[in-house]
Amino acid sequence: MALRVLSVSQNLRQLSRGAELLKRYKATASLKKTLVNIPATQVTRLDNGLRVASEDSGAATATVGLWIDAGSRSENEKNNGVAHFLEHMAFKGTAKRSQTDLELEVENLGAHLNAYTSREQTVFYAKCLSKDVPKAVEILADIIQNSKLGESEIERERSVILREMQEVESNLQEVVFDHLHATAYQGTPLGQTILGPTKNIKCIGKQDLTDYISTHYKASRIVLSGAGGVKHDELVKLAQSNLCGLENTYDGKPPVVTPCRFTGSEVRVRDDSLPLAHVAIAVEGCGWTDQDNIPLMVANTLIGAWDRSQGGGVNNASNLARASAEDNLCHSFQSFNTCYKDTGLWGIYFVCDPLQCEDMLFNVQTEWMRLCTMVTEAEVERAKNLLKTNMLLQLDGTTPICEDIGRQMLCYNRRIPLHELEQRIDAVNVSNVRDVAMKYIYDRCPAVAAVGPVENLPEYNRIRSSMYWLRV
Repeated sequence: MALRVLSVSQNLRQLSRGAELLKRYKATASLKKTLVNIPATQVTRLDNGLRVASEDSGAATATVGLWIDAGSRSENEKNNGVAHFLEHMAFKGTAKRSQTDLELEVENLGAHLNAYTSREQTVFYAKCLSKDVPKAVEILADIIQNSKLGESEIERERSVILREMQEVESNLQEVVFDHLHATAYQGTPLGQTILGPTKNIKCIGKQDLTDYISTHYKASRIVLSGAGGVKHDELVKLAQSNLCGLENTYDGKPPVVTPCRFTGSEVRVRDDSLPLAHVAIAVEGCGWTDQDNIPLMVANTLIGAWDRSQGGGVNNASNLARASAEDNLCHSFQSFNTCYKDTGLWGIYFVCDPLQCEDMLFNVQTEWMRLCTMVTEAEVERAKNLLKTNMLLQLDGTTPICEDIGRQMLCYNRRIPLHELEQRIDAVNVSNVRDVAMKYIYDRCPAVAAVGPVENLPEYNRIRSSMYWLRV
């Protein structure tokens, strides 16, 4: 009787496991079917070299924007800050629209016009109703081709940018990441801040702005991206009528992106008046097109992020989050994988009490060494699933899709379909993660940036000596 009960129990367990596997298979099949059926990204290159890329989802709204392959990395020490300054000047009037006319026109459409500057890109975009896409494209084209750059507007915007710099100084996460870039890429354009130093902002003039436009705003370095209710053929026609005047020739030699070397080093700004220590530590990662990027993204997701306000505590799947909750190591942490064309920063940023700096850093580096040597298949599978989920959640809306299209066109010269990206993530195994961790983390010199009461943060040689394990 006991044997029969045991046999029935084993059969039921196998049936249950089979049902679970079948459920997973159906969910996976459904996801793959959904990803394959997402509208394709259509791409057209105009005669002047400008690329038009769009995804038509048939939505009632749309986002269109111009992605320009130039940012603070394209600057030098003398004109650092000019790209961001130019972004501010774009909305101060053109040859055919005053600032008031521009603002009223956008308001009357019920549209949103915005821009931002990063280290490698400058972006101008508009979110509007689908029927207003032609007007939005015409406004964007007018902004980047015919900005007035009046002297009075330049002076007024100079004070606005200086105030913005003061606001950034109060955001300690921004401050730490600027310091991290400054020490990791010291002596190279990637080490410069996006806003630029105060002395540059005080003396940037119209000539600096026009020189930057004539050097970098070339048709082959610009992508017109669209998402939502956007017909690709119509978008191409709009580009031909509004952006055909963009040139693709240079007066002298075209600018070349010079490699930015990584330097293992540190910068500490000790300020005991602050309540918490803000610390970032990173190794050199890889560029957008490197084959190691996806495994590094999985490794980054495996480390994860955590905040005291989150639930979970000791039940968190991430080892570092569990240790942080159990031992009160930090207030929050987040891992990051920041990519550029030819390099990147892979690391972690955390905020902790002054006395916990050493313990938190010890746990971070222990987890990094575990990535290199003992990471398990189950952890990698969990990280892959979380990465795919995050990837899809980040594309919720026309604006993030438009941004994804523009960025990928500049980075890869195509947009990677979601089903292909999913297959690349699925192809990562535990061996790949260990290999890239050994390649980029193990026995590498890190870059460290710390702001606040950081007296208890170990000195650099001790941090460096914890980047490898000697075990018998």
